[in-house]
Amino acid sequence: MKYKMAIINLNKKQFEKEIGKLDEKMQDRIAMFGTPIEKINNEEIQVEIFPNRPDLLSYQGFKRSFLTFLGKKTGLKKYKINKPKKDYKVIIDSSVKNVRPYTACAIVKSLKLNDEKIKELIEIQEKLHITIGRKRKKIAIGIYPLEKIKLPIIFKALEPDKIKFILLEMDREMSGLQILQRHPAGRDYAHLLAGKAKFPIFIDANKNILSMPPIINSQLTGKITEKTKDVFIECSGFDFEILKKCLNIIITSLADMGGKIYQMELKYKNIKITPDLTPEKAKISLENTNKLLGLNLDEKQLKQLIEKMGYDYNKGGVKIPAWRIDILHEVDLIEDVAIAYGYENFIPEIPDISTIGQENSKETIKRKIAEILSGLKMLEVSNYHLTNKKDEFTKMGISKKQEKDFIEVEESKTDYTLLRKYLTPYLLKNLSENIDSEYPQSIFEIGKVFKLQKEEINERENLAVAITPGNFTEIKQRLEYFLKMINVKIKIKEPEEFPLHFIDGRVAEIILGESDLMSKQMKVVGGDGRRKEKPNSETLNKRIGFVGEIHPKILKNWKIKMPVAIFEINLEEIFEKLG
Repeated sequence: MKYKMAIINLNKKQFEKEIGKLDEKMQDRIAMFGTPIEKINNEEIQVEIFPNRPDLLSYQGFKRSFLTFLGKKTGLKKYKINKPKKDYKVIIDSSVKNVRPYTACAIVKSLKLNDEKIKELIEIQEKLHITIGRKRKKIAIGIYPLEKIKLPIIFKALEPDKIKFILLEMDREMSGLQILQRHPAGRDYAHLLAGKAKFPIFIDANKNILSMPPIINSQLTGKITEKTKDVFIECSGFDFEILKKCLNIIITSLADMGGKIYQMELKYKNIKITPDLTPEKAKISLENTNKLLGLNLDEKQLKQLIEKMGYDYNKGGVKIPAWRIDILHEVDLIEDVAIAYGYENFIPEIPDISTIGQENSKETIKRKIAEILSGLKMLEVSNYHLTNKKDEFTKMGISKKQEKDFIEVEESKTDYTLLRKYLTPYLLKNLSENIDSEYPQSIFEIGKVFKLQKEEINERENLAVAITPGNFTEIKQRLEYFLKMINVKIKIKEPEEFPLHFIDGRVAEIILGESDLMSKQMKVVGGDGRRKEKPNSETLNKRIGFVGEIHPKILKNWKIKMPVAIFEINLEEIFEKLG
């Protein structure tokens, strides 16, 4: 899934007062910063923020980074953080483990809020919800007036009928289920709590409910006004590291409004302290930078450019702001060097080689396949190469003992830690995330899959097609039609063994070729039920995949209510035959 592009509204008068006159040159600088202007009127500037920079989703965050880009305040901005006071605690109850297991919290004091700042605060909250929060699925944010809360705070989960409070901007009490059924926000986000026996809540020492994330705040404890001086902020979700980054984005924006940041003690099994603005450290090579960008910078120039993007630099070492979530690799730092240098300053060069361009034959075949399947009113999807054990194995009915030949990524920054072995799990994931969409649904993907063979990574192109509701006959017809259109002949054969996610008796293996000389010698590879045909010397037939109906147990794991039929084939043999 990709983050959604966001548009932020900047107050034009405030911009010109604190940053500079919005003349043609300034507009050019905004565009070259990587934030193109969408629209300008007498009161507002609409700026497009790309999804890799959620730290720019508020005026304060944009101003901080843009001023460094202009060279007015270069280097890493420092913020003072006050240690937690005695009662600045949040107790995380074990009941939230299977609902929304993590939270990162902070207190910001001495704010001087007005309508403009409150509007900005609401806007950054909602923009973060939409982008890195993925419509509150990954992250939910709550901001509360501290004067109406008694510390410490408890984060726990209760049965829906035990949750009762007056919702924000309402005058009557609702229970947890009533919120999901009757309130607009509850109906919009009800799917995030669907199937949960308990719902998460934040509650203070007076047993007043602050909010029911990811839905809505309480009217009593969750409304910010111009009289609010001190606020409590919580971010709840499933990835503690991302929650910390999100919290850092919010608290630094509030600090830029004049607020004072205070840490809080989070009582998990182990005590955690948030927020933490300690910069991350990384390396950047002058040689790699010049090679990648085609420049001839010296170290002094590299230091000037990297610090124009808000970093600190010293002898190849870079300190990365704690609110930047987009820096994962040296290449990301080099990209910022390019932005600071100015893309308009790069001189295009024609390579000193003579070649005749031609489309790769594999790409031609892939495009033809996509056109045929699209002509059958099927929707093409494109998923990540990375996945996780839950999706790749657990939900597909594969036990830990059967997990073999997969490639795991070391030190992954997300919960996506494996290179996918098949496309089928991702198609089931796509269908499971669209169970409320109109039926029938027909999707396909052409993409790379990876397998470990003799300590080496084997990479190949696969095609997978899924239909729902669908049965064996329907999916077989689509398989045969598409292969007929590319003039490839196959045979469908009942397998002795097959992938565990198919229904026995409703699955077949797909054999490439016309020969009737089929070898019956089969060898199991791995513990997932898959096998490789061991052909005799008389036949050139090769198995390229399986077609069948998905087992009800697997559909239940994915919470799919309709029958699903899928085929997945290895395209490498087809490339070889048609190439």
